Amino acid sequence: MTAIWAGIDAGKAHHHCVVVDDTGRRLLSRRVANDEPELLRLLADVLALGDEVTWGIDLADGGAALLLDLLLNHGQHTLYIPGMAVSRASEGYRGEGKTDAKDAAVIADQARIRRDLQPLRPGDELVTELKILTVHRRDLTDDRTRVINRLRGRLTGIFPALERALDLTNAGPLVLLTGYQTAAAIRRTGVRRLETWLRNRKVRGAAQLAQAAMEAAESQHTSVTGEKPTAQLVHTLAKEVMRLNEQVGEIDKLIEARFREHKNAEVIASMPGIGPLLGAEFLAATGGDMTAFATPDRLAGFAGVAPAPRDSGKISGNLHRPKRYSRSLQRVFYTSALISIRYCEESRRFYDRKRAEGKRHTQAVLALARRRVNVLWALLRDGRCYESIPPVTTAA
Repeated sequence: MTAIWAGIDAGKAHHHCVVVDDTGRRLLSRRVANDEPELLRLLADVLALGDEVTWGIDLADGGAALLLDLLLNHGQHTLYIPGMAVSRASEGYRGEGKTDAKDAAVIADQARIRRDLQPLRPGDELVTELKILTVHRRDLTDDRTRVINRLRGRLTGIFPALERALDLTNAGPLVLLTGYQTAAAIRRTGVRRLETWLRNRKVRGAAQLAQAAMEAAESQHTSVTGEKPTAQLVHTLAKEVMRLNEQVGEIDKLIEARFREHKNAEVIASMPGIGPLLGAEFLAATGGDMTAFATPDRLAGFAGVAPAPRDSGKISGNLHRPKRYSRSLQRVFYTSALISIRYCEESRRFYDRKRAEGKRHTQAVLALARRRVNVLWALLRDGRCYESIPPVTTAA
């Protein structure tokens, strides 16, 4: 039986494929378009070169999605090699130049000699949808943060007192800025008419918001140069933030609805601090299948909440945060741990105990997150929901 290894340097418009045999000799090197007929021809040509093919690829989504689905649908064994690993491995190969062909050859050779690479498996349709939705939500929230920062900068340029008085992450101040952007306009309106204007637009706390805006207006009587065009930009940016808020709200509803349909949704949501959004991000990062993580330690390492040793020479016990881990999964466990401290007595007791041991806040939260990895892994393994443990009281 002839074994061969095919490495693919994936791109948006084109991929480059290099095939090597068990000695590392190149059997094929080809650039192909990211198009189904071209990819199917490549698949047929590679399969004709050997009896057993192992594929390696440096991209697990995006431009490689079509290729990956074709490989997995045809039952091909496919390994994922992160781009950073390919870059570091390239330094050990001859030649300083960087080309798609060289990267593909490195990927093929790494797939041939390494035994620790993660195989790619056909994804659950629901999990794939959650991954797409959560990534889109992250893009929307990033866009919203950027627009809010620009809004703050423009408002500070003409009316710094109002910028300090408003929390632009809330809906009420944004509504206010769609109608009033300058101190003179707020003073002309008056606090009562401003309050009525806000109430008519269903703003919560209209009286307090109108009073805060009037106090800011009374503190500034100077019209800044360029105030008129800047005020129009503030109006436009406030509208943009409100539009993004609506889009985030709509995507949140979609994510929650799809999350509730997953077989493990009830188990995951039973953990204190994990709601539909964090639960969806957990499923998107892990697939919700713990068979990919033989032990909770492996899940903790993937989530970046387990320290990695950095021992050398006479130095031992030197632990550091790992460099290779899922940032999104770490956010799930860290954020849910923070939330659970406020709402779960058991989590609060654990956090307080770690703080009493002299650990800093971040260290104590990470320790709690690590403990919660063990709990969630066991719950998913057993298919049961979380149950709080009452504190142990000592008999008098």
